[in-house]
Amino acid sequence: MTNDQEQEISHSKLTIPDWAVQDRPREKYLSLGSSSLSDAELIAILLRSGTKSESAVDVARNLMSQCQNNLNRVADMPLNKLTRINGIGKVKALTLLVAFELGKRCRVATVIQKRKINVTSDLVELMQTKNARLGHEEFWVIFLNQASMMLGVENFGRGGLTSTSVDIRLILLRALELKATGFLMCHNHPSGDLTPSKIDMVLTMQMKEAAQLLSLQLLDHVIICKESYYSFAENDLL
Repeated sequence: MTNDQEQEISHSKLTIPDWAVQDRPREKYLSLGSSSLSDAELIAILLRSGTKSESAVDVARNLMSQCQNNLNRVADMPLNKLTRINGIGKVKALTLLVAFELGKRCRVATVIQKRKINVTSDLVELMQTKNARLGHEEFWVIFLNQASMMLGVENFGRGGLTSTSVDIRLILLRALELKATGFLMCHNHPSGDLTPSKIDMVLTMQMKEAAQLLSLQLLDHVIICKESYYSFAENDLL
């Protein structure tokens, strides 16, 4: 048996206050920094306490285990599923959901603060946190000026599981109102299948041709899901 295994067994019999100071999540965070903590230990700090038989770290490890140790899956868990985990009540579940939501908003704020879309990855970083995890389709447009600075990020359609209705005229009208020179389109595929549908292809070509008549440029149309994306521009379809 290794030292790590012995330490693991020892910890399972003790509450967090009984652990060595350097092994307690809060103290470890303060003395060694956030990078020294595992995902479960960071979650344990948010949970604050465990149960009579399990420490907060044990509860957090159980949560991570049920999500295949994938933080994205933890972040996607709804309130009713979180509260099924032993040791996680409504207040703790809300604390976790709020923490993940703040993390998403920080990512969006970072891109918005730059106010500039230089490459497709900038668009993906902005939009994946907005709608990649939704259970329905949403269609967004990002309007840019000549210097690629964002003039607006607006929603132009909410739909069902497989499609959403988009009015080309409304998008072009808004582009003219903002004095944009170009724009990018983005929508999500809740199914996780990034393959463009026939409707996606037709809409993209129609939008490109209509924009050109007004001296506007459709720079890209990106389809996103939780962990990946499909770019029309990168696949030479624009």
